[in-house]
Amino acid sequence: MEAMQVDESVRGQAEILQHVSAFVTSMALKCAVELRIADIIHSHGGSPITLSQIASGITGSSPPNVSFLERIMRLLVQKNIFAAHHPSDGGETLYGLTRASRWILRDKKPNLAPFVLMKGNSQSLSVWSCLSQCVKDGGPAFEKAKGSQLYDIASADPEFNNLFNDAMSSTAEILMGVFLPAYKDGLRSIGTLVDVGGGIGSILSEIVKSHPHIRGINFDLPHVVATAPANDRVTHIGGDMFDAVPSGDAILMKSILHNWTDEQCVKILKNCRKALPEKTGKLIIVDAVLQQENDNLFEEEKSVLDLVMMAFLSGKERTEAQLKKLLEEGGFPRYKIIKLPAVEWIIEAYPI
Repeated sequence: MEAMQVDESVRGQAEILQHVSAFVTSMALKCAVELRIADIIHSHGGSPITLSQIASGITGSSPPNVSFLERIMRLLVQKNIFAAHHPSDGGETLYGLTRASRWILRDKKPNLAPFVLMKGNSQSLSVWSCLSQCVKDGGPAFEKAKGSQLYDIASADPEFNNLFNDAMSSTAEILMGVFLPAYKDGLRSIGTLVDVGGGIGSILSEIVKSHPHIRGINFDLPHVVATAPANDRVTHIGGDMFDAVPSGDAILMKSILHNWTDEQCVKILKNCRKALPEKTGKLIIVDAVLQQENDNLFEEEKSVLDLVMMAFLSGKERTEAQLKKLLEEGGFPRYKIIKLPAVEWIIEAYPI
């Protein structure tokens, strides 16, 4: 059959339709996580299996609708989240894992399944409908959609709080896989490490496990640390980083500065500066650094994350020049950047 010629106008139309429908893929992915489809395939040794085998592994009060399942899998195969194998003898299609679906295995860590569930949560989705109001009026879309700030909702809604904390922990666990090898020398001289905004302590738990000489202090809002699991080498302290932070040899802040305005960041940095020894202290920031070039594998994700900050909080992702200005105003005149194969890089800053 002769290939159909497609003009630029039609290509443009197809591109817009793909963008408009991108949320459908997100919801299909969330569905796959909720149904544990990747785990069902993995439970068969990871070998491709039939739809009926997948369906038999889905738990519920009634048998799953295999026709609906097939239609969802068709899209996820097109998006390379799963793979489809069509036997030459005309037998049933077999579905297997890909490099993407291995990251949504809920029974294997680290994974991104909690992050997928949080992003597809109704509390999160409704925020995006107010994005244009951010442009017109300023201020986070979250407050326009919910009438309250994100952290206020989290403190009042235990279910959303747990969902949010689990999602943040899942991404932290993945980052540790590249952070620890890249920063092993930087951790050797630290006696007490304070993780400011450390959530339920996932990062510190990984650090003290691989570096048992370190004593960890996990610092976050009281309602957050209240749900943190106990750890013999990590002390959980509730408080407000805008008031003060606990003292230590070094302070770690992962994905914290991007949550806040420049003025708020300077206030946090000044509190960190007060909590560190002047001559030997250091601040370890783990955040995205925006680049002008788009050849970085994660550069598009950084731009997406920047819009997430705009929609949900008051912060933003920053360039190196913008981060340098904040550090100088916050009392950290020197810094160096350690690049990681991830969205976030390490910015190590010093008081003198």
